[in-house]
Amino acid sequence: MHEIFMLAALAESKKALPECLPNPPVGCVIVNAEEIVARGYTQAPGKHHAEAEALSQIQGKAFKFLDSTFFRMYVTMEPCSFHGRTPACAKTIAENSRISEIYVSILDPDPRNNGRGLNILKEAGKKVYLGLCATEVKSFLYQYLLK
Repeated sequence: MHEIFMLAALAESKKALPECLPNPPVGCVIVNAEEIVARGYTQAPGKHHAEAEALSQIQGKAFKFLDSTFFRMYVTMEPCSFHGRTPACAKTIAENSRISEIYVSILDPDPRNNGRGLNILKEAGKKVYLGLCATEVKSFLYQYLLK
């Protein structure tokens, strides 16, 4: 089941092109009760990254299980750990009490990230899983990384 959601995030990442460039085309889905409740992909530079786009769709929304804070996020690449043109996605996710698990396909090889985003999430008490559908995601994303 997890693979289905990561492949949905990969499909979202492909929607980012070409507007997101020079940023990598990252995709994200948020799942509640085994249903995708939000989708996002990297917008044009200076606008939302995939994670922030998806998070904006669940803010203030009621869901099937109103008492549930168990949301899973699937993102094709490690959330950014630094504030550039936009706030650090890893910090935004870390501060969101609705997201309890994050599945990340690949690390961001940018030296400003490269594991730092995952560390921020883990330090915030989130469960973090790395490597889901990495072969599929790498075959699409690597051409856009570290140019």
